[in-house]
Amino acid sequence: MTRSLLLVHAHPDDESIGTGATMAYYAAQGVHVTLVTCTLGEEGEILVPELRLLGADEADQLGGYRIWELRRACAALGVTDQRFLGGAGRYRDSGMMGTPANSHPRSFWQADLDEAADHLVEVIREIRPQVVVTYDENGGYGHPDHIQAHRVTVRAVERTRDIVAKLYATAVPRSAVEEGIRALREAGHPNFFGVDNADEVPFARPDDVITATIDARAHLDQKIAALRAHATQIAVDGPFFALSNNIGQKAFGIEHYVLLEGKPEPDTDGREHDLFAGT
Repeated sequence: MTRSLLLVHAHPDDESIGTGATMAYYAAQGVHVTLVTCTLGEEGEILVPELRLLGADEADQLGGYRIWELRRACAALGVTDQRFLGGAGRYRDSGMMGTPANSHPRSFWQADLDEAADHLVEVIREIRPQVVVTYDENGGYGHPDHIQAHRVTVRAVERTRDIVAKLYATAVPRSAVEEGIRALREAGHPNFFGVDNADEVPFARPDDVITATIDARAHLDQKIAALRAHATQIAVDGPFFALSNNIGQKAFGIEHYVLLEGKPEPDTDGREHDLFAGT
């Protein structure tokens, strides 16, 4: 039976930041890796000066440009099956809570949950993934589109339990945040997310809640290449990168997950090291 992995992300670049190494790792093994991106990322802040007008209200061309960035990122990761939920442009980037973008009639945050889940169910029934990956109920760090991606994915998986064996959420353990802080300090860069310790990072999870760890360090170069492909959003400097806030992060080749649904099959260290374990 062909192994199939489905990842559901909110915007172009989320896939590379949080799961890029995992995607490359499984694609290299011949797993059918499908990425569903829920919006075009129209509200992203543009880092490239000569492209800033793409995000102007009267132009609103950034989403279309980011489609090509996403295609280049997927090519770097060896992923050939990338789709947009309901088709490109169906749902618009919602921005942050309280912003005008959040109340836009096409914003993903305003989407009908069942209708959006219908689009994802259609993909699931086509590609039949044993494993699905998205965010936790807080969307990792609270972005409305990440939260909505979680809700839509959970609803779709509820309706396709005859196909999907395991549902995971991405996670960043406290130890990884601490490692990132140390690495940035040693390299003379600003602190990880502008903080002095992991306790100040809202999305850092206790290490003991992590249920799966994928060691894809052999594919870190591919992940970094994918990050570079998102040039309007991400600045890359060696193993480090920053978004528009110019706050440094380290790119990791080891990525972590929390099992939301399905039967865990941990190794002797108490964690899974293959998302397909037991499927």
